[in-house]
This record gives sequence, structure tokens and C-alpha cells, in this order.
Amino acid sequence: MAESNEILKEKIVDIGARLYNRGYVVAADGNISAITSENNIITTPSGLCKGTLTKEQLLVVDQEGKVLEGDLKPSSELKMHLEVYRQRPDVKAIVHAHPPISTGFSCAGEPLDKAILAEVILTLGCIPIARYGTPSTDQVAESIRELVKVHDGILLANHGALTVGPDLMNAYFKMETIEHFARISLVTRIIGRESVLTREKVEELEQVGAQRGIQVPALECDTCPRVADSPEKFEVTKQELVDLVCSLLNGVSGGRDGTTN
Repeated sequence: MAESNEILKEKIVDIGARLYNRGYVVAADGNISAITSENNIITTPSGLCKGTLTKEQLLVVDQEGKVLEGDLKPSSELKMHLEVYRQRPDVKAIVHAHPPISTGFSCAGEPLDKAILAEVILTLGCIPIARYGTPSTDQVAESIRELVKVHDGILLANHGALTVGPDLMNAYFKMETIEHFARISLVTRIIGRESVLTREKVEELEQVGAQRGIQVPALECDTCPRVADSPEKFEVTKQELVDLVCSLLNGVSGGRDGTTN
């Protein structure tokens, strides 16, 4: 059953406070949006702190960004939100924030794409980086256009992070997951060692997820997550193994008496 506009607005206000209290946004940073039952979009306004928003300050716009309800100016990143909804009909909510550790990775040009944490593999697959786009311009929308087709979480180069989902809390919790993963990744780099899972282990996780009804879009991407090289394997018959061992033994014996084989 679709949630009413009032409930969606209450959740957006709550998520804005969560983002601010966790330090994922400061001042007027970040933006949040959700699709209504009428297929319009409720969005946060531009220039206001997300930690102190009220329902009355939120706006309703159509799929082209035209304001239908509200007196304030829509989020400066509305173009990015509209692009996501165009590319992903399954997405009903979007969160954009600047969580410090993951944003640090985005500023360093380092994607969070290694298979080192099972829970992340099962929820996001990996988090790539979209190329840099000047905030509030069409460049940002263009930069995420292809990535958002297969990723629910994306780092924005020198900007922040974007998460999407079938509902507001799902999109918000993915933002928490990205920042949590960034913290863990940072610790592994400080220690100087990362234990990256192999492709076989990732496939095992994918099977476990499928049994639990979990389908991660990013796992359909051939290059993500980045896995460890698997040990090279080959198969031989019993007779081939016997012949190989005998050949090696004969070689050792021949070497000892000065002959060659």
C-alpha cells in the first residue's frame, strides 16, 4: 500500500535529522526525495539545514521538476534525482549526503569496490565513483546516468555519496552502509593489509542471498566487486598424476648419477 504524502514528508524530515546528527551533512548540505502515489516527487528545499527541516518546508514537484506545492526553491541537485527516477523505475527514494570518510574516498579517487565485507556485498555489491560534475548542473546527472542503472550506491567524485532504494529508509540505510564500509576500508589500509574475497566466495554469498530473496543489482556487473585472484586449478587423471610423479622421480634419479632423461 502506497504511503501518503504526509507520511513521506515525516520520513524525509526524520532522515534529514539522522543525516545531520550523524555528521553525514552539515549546514545546508545534502538532499532527499521520494516518489508519491501520484508519481510526483517530494523533495527537500535548497539552502536549508536538513537537521532542522519541517514538513511545511518540503516541496512537491512533477517528473520534470516543476513545483506543484511549496514556496521555497527545490534542491539544487533536483536534476540528479530526476535522472535517477528516469533510469530506475524501481527506485522510489533517493538520499544524497556528504559522509566524511566515504567522501574522503571520493576525493581521493578511490572507489569502495573491493570484496572485503560480506554484508556490503549482499546489500550494495560495491560502490563505484562517478566522474566529477559541477554541483547543481546537468553534469552531475550525466555522471551517474549509466552507473545508477546497476548500482544502488555511488560515490560522486569530489562531492559526496548517492544512495537509492524502493523506499526512504532503504535508501537511507544504504548511506549508513557506505559510510560504515568506508570506515572499515580505511582501517584495513591503515593496517596495511586487505583480505579480499575470491570470485568463488562472492558467488557463494550471491547464492546465499538468492536463497534469502536478496538480489543485488551491482552483482550483475562483471567488474564489480573487485575480487582476489583465485589459485590456478587444473585437473588430471590418476594415471596422469602417476606418470607425472614417476617422471619427476626419474629426473631426480638421473640427475644424481650424472645421466639425463
